[in-house]
Amino acid sequence: MRELIADYRVFELTLRQRVLFLAAGGSAIAFIVFLFYRSLLLALPAAVLIRRLEPVYQKYLADKRLRELNLQFRDLLTSLSASVSAGRQMDAALVDACDDLSILYPDEAPIMVELHHMRRSILDNHATDRVLLEDFSKRTGSEDIRSFVQVCMTCRGTGGDLERIITHTTEVLTEKMEINEQIRVITAQKKLEGRLISLMPLAMLLALNLASPSYISVLYTTIAGRLIMTLCLAGMLAGVYLMEKISDVEV
Repeated sequence: MRELIADYRVFELTLRQRVLFLAAGGSAIAFIVFLFYRSLLLALPAAVLIRRLEPVYQKYLADKRLRELNLQFRDLLTSLSASVSAGRQMDAALVDACDDLSILYPDEAPIMVELHHMRRSILDNHATDRVLLEDFSKRTGSEDIRSFVQVCMTCRGTGGDLERIITHTTEVLTEKMEINEQIRVITAQKKLEGRLISLMPLAMLLALNLASPSYISVLYTTIAGRLIMTLCLAGMLAGVYLMEKISDVEV
């Protein structure tokens, strides 16, 4: 069983993940720099720049993990709504949800780690569902999870119809998650297309170096050629950055 995650917005790389990232990323940077400048004196030191990209990689993995949790949380909402509609209290509904979702997800899935923790806390330590849900919401930092927990706690504090509120909230959040997932699927295709286009200058430059190195030797041996290659590299990096930003759409 995986340990409980203290903060879903922070991803701590394991030693293996860090070594693989530094090795693969450093090699990629060195290859690109060598392709544009044909100089090992520039390529090898440039590989060290991969350390600057480690936080970006950590954020990518953290966002991926949180997105996975949000998709699994949608199934948790369905289970909780059904249990509350059947007359179960929230703490009992959370215990039942652990059994329900164990059919869909392995124990290593983020939502199952959370539900197993809640189940142990409720049955063994007699923790309240309010404390568990608020802790869960705080650690995830997810807007959807926070909204659901706030609605539930407000409803219980004011004596509202918990069954109706949870059912309505579940429908709204589920619809929002589905729309968000549809947008993500659409933008993922565009991102893939953009990344393939970004690789075309590298492919063309590599082909020219292999097929006819003398034809483009002027780009590597003159000051004007070096300047042109620098501008091309900067333009390619700027295009990749803008493409990622433009296609990053959230609901």
